[in-house]
Amino acid sequence: MAKYINQNPVLVAVDCIIFGYDGEHLKLLVIKRAIEPVKDQWSLMGGFIGPNEDLDGAAKRILLELTGLHDVYLEQLQAYGQPDRDPIERTISVVYFALIDINKYSKQINDQYHAEWFELKEVPELIFDHSIMVKAAMDKIRYQAALHPILFELLPKKFTIPQLQNLYEQVYDSPIDNRNFIRKITASGLLIKQTEKDKSSSRRGAFYFKLDKLKHKAQFQSFLSFIAKPKG
Repeated sequence: MAKYINQNPVLVAVDCIIFGYDGEHLKLLVIKRAIEPVKDQWSLMGGFIGPNEDLDGAAKRILLELTGLHDVYLEQLQAYGQPDRDPIERTISVVYFALIDINKYSKQINDQYHAEWFELKEVPELIFDHSIMVKAAMDKIRYQAALHPILFELLPKKFTIPQLQNLYEQVYDSPIDNRNFIRKITASGLLIKQTEKDKSSSRRGAFYFKLDKLKHKAQFQSFLSFIAKPKG
């Protein structure tokens, strides 16, 4: 097979950023790196792409091998190719991010690589340029969440208004006026009220809702227009 002459080979890796919500806190899943360099330091889930894999396939395989997770929302973010980003060899990383309901997948996550959840403000120092990747992923999620209902991937199928408001406050790192929030979501017509109530936090309880996915395209942007500009 012919090859390009005078060209240096470059490794291609895939890194997966896993965000989860447990009903109270938005968190990041990280692992202890299993190989040198910087072995046993905190890292995103990552690995090299196989010779017969496409990028999406590699991301799904790496996610499954390192955490046990599968069938989750997974979206490609961007590529990172600084020449010195990996001290061993020139490596380009293609980054994906995933959004999951922690309670739904808690039993599925294995501990072979010491996978651990951290609240976003308590994430330990990560290897290489992984912290830069996480920040970029959060910026993308904030943008996407104003146009599409991707944050509902972090919630159970049935959720309460307080749970929804808390999630958006954490994602945008900004408080939201409760009365304004309730008024906006009621007017949007995007949520389907259920007959059941969550009484875990009060005797009166809070009604459960579901997202009406058929209506979100036309109304979701106006629904979120009141959210404050994200910090920094």
